[in-house]
Amino acid sequence: MFSGGKMCIMAIKARIRHTSKEMVTVKQIDVVGAVIVRDNQILCAQRGSTQILPHLWEFPGGKIEADEMAEQALKREIREELECDINVGKQVAHTIHQYDFATVRLTTFYCELAGADEPKRTEHDTLKWVHPHEMMNLNWAPADIPAVKRIMDDFEHKR
Repeated sequence: MFSGGKMCIMAIKARIRHTSKEMVTVKQIDVVGAVIVRDNQILCAQRGSTQILPHLWEFPGGKIEADEMAEQALKREIREELECDINVGKQVAHTIHQYDFATVRLTTFYCELAGADEPKRTEHDTLKWVHPHEMMNLNWAPADIPAVKRIMDDFEHKR
């Protein structure tokens, strides 16, 4: 009986070591999102059907490159994705979310459009201006939800 218990404990210890190794190798992705505000509305973007997390809503943005600050990455990503320029303001939220494909570390910033260019849909299925109190009507990517709640709260207290 004792040797069976010892075997069980050894198996549990081996599983813990194996699980610990798996956790160490989980991919981390640092991304930024632009909470673009115009006329008390927020620009929301729906992911395409061929992207990871298809059809979910997000704030436009993307990955931070190794040599970039978050604000620089955000300006670059918005220029690439929406073909427009932005001014980056204060941070909205920093969220760490574990997806099955990676750990995403998302930092969102309030932004405003800079210049005359309107955002163009190049990568997303839909771009939509939404009032903050209507944002939870959209099906958001999980990492974006804390920022959505913060924005709703910020705009509620602005009134």
